[in-house]
Amino acid sequence: MSDAAGFIRAQTAIAESPLLPGIPLHLATEITPIWQASEAFLEQHGMEPPFWAFAWPGSVALGLAMQADPGLVAGRRVLDFASGCGVAAIVAAQMGAASVEAAEIDPLAIAAIGLNAALNGVEILALDGDVVGAPCRWDVILAGDVCYEAPMTAHIMPWLRAMSREATVLLADPGRAYLPREGMVEHSRHTVPTTLELEDRRERKVVIARLLPF
Repeated sequence: MSDAAGFIRAQTAIAESPLLPGIPLHLATEITPIWQASEAFLEQHGMEPPFWAFAWPGSVALGLAMQADPGLVAGRRVLDFASGCGVAAIVAAQMGAASVEAAEIDPLAIAAIGLNAALNGVEILALDGDVVGAPCRWDVILAGDVCYEAPMTAHIMPWLRAMSREATVLLADPGRAYLPREGMVEHSRHTVPTTLELEDRRERKVVIARLLPF
């Protein structure tokens, strides 16, 4: 969409997540104005709410895990699934991934990923559309905070579980209600600050776990 990048630049500021300094992103500085602006844009273009305008705890935790252990992704083909602003994809590229793809169903998120990748001087292929059901062509799949709704979880988990037979699937969950509790091996834990405008607490305890095939 030709005006997506302009909308993002107008409604965000270049900022950094406190736990990932040195990674500039187009982020919303005030939540209510961008939500209202996006609602108007949504009506015109049929878009999703502006989830791409925030560095969500799951993606931040994935970034921290890769920085602590670059071997998770170095030299490997990586998919950042439901990428949002693309921060986990950016860190994967910085940590030496052979290739990085970022999947999103929202064209505004696709535009944000491109802008954020350019800000950080990394190459990311943004995949516009639902990749659920696609055959596995990745070595690592990153999924940050994807189990926040029952329909979403029911849609994605069978596919992610199937992908875990061929790839390392890392789920980063900040305590969402719909995360399956079985068939996972914990990798690490991270405490990520958040805002009461987005969450019901000032920080989230994020568990990163490797998904096991059934």
